[in-house]
Amino acid sequence: MTEIKAEPFAFPLRRDKLALIVIDMQRDFAEPGGFGESLGNDVSRITRIVPDVKRLIAGFREAGLPVIHTMECHRPDLSDLPLAKRNRGNPALKIGDEGPMGRVLISGEPGTAILSELAPVDGEIVIEKPGKGAFYATPLGDILKARGIEQLVFAGVTTEVCVQTTMREANDRGYECLLAEEATESYFSEFKQAAIAMITAQGAIVGWVASVDAIMEGIAHA
Repeated sequence: MTEIKAEPFAFPLRRDKLALIVIDMQRDFAEPGGFGESLGNDVSRITRIVPDVKRLIAGFREAGLPVIHTMECHRPDLSDLPLAKRNRGNPALKIGDEGPMGRVLISGEPGTAILSELAPVDGEIVIEKPGKGAFYATPLGDILKARGIEQLVFAGVTTEVCVQTTMREANDRGYECLLAEEATESYFSEFKQAAIAMITAQGAIVGWVASVDAIMEGIAHA
C-alpha cells in the first residue's frame, strides 16, 4: 500500500478508491468585485492558491482519478435559501441580490461560475450545494457510493467553513479525508491554521493534512 507523507501520520492511499473534491473555487469568492470582497475580505488570499489547485487537478486528471467540483449557490426563486442565511453577512448586498457579477450566489449567474483556470472538463461532476457542506441537499453521497469512492482529497475555500464542514460530513459517513494544505485557503490566516489543527487533532479525528507535492507523488506512484 502506498502512503502519503501527512500529518498527524502517513495517509494510507488506496488509489482505486480515491477522488479529489475542489470546494467552491468561484468568481464571487475569489475575484475583485465579488461577494467575498463585498464582505470586506482580501480576495487575493484566495487567488494565490489557484496555481496549486490547478496543479492538483492536473495530477488527478493525468492519473485518471475522479475530480469533483462544488459550487455554493441557490435556485433563482430562492426556495432553497433559508432566511436565517440570507439575513447574515453584508446588509447592503445579500445572496440573491444583483451584484457586479449578476445575482449573488444564484445558479447560472456569472459570479457563481468556477474560475476559468480551474473549470471542469467534460465528464467531471459539478455539485451545486445550497449549504456549506457538500453532502447537504445534494447527490454527492450517492455519486461517491456508485463509484466506490472511500477516500477524498480536499482543496478549495474556505478552509474553516465549506472545506472543513464537508470534511466533517464525509468523516461521519466513513470516508478517509486528506486536506491539500497549499490548495486551500481562508480570508483569515489564523482561521486556516485553527481549522488544520482541529482536523488533525487527536490522531486525525477529522482527517489528515499533506502538501500538494506529497499528494502528487503518492498518486503518481500508487
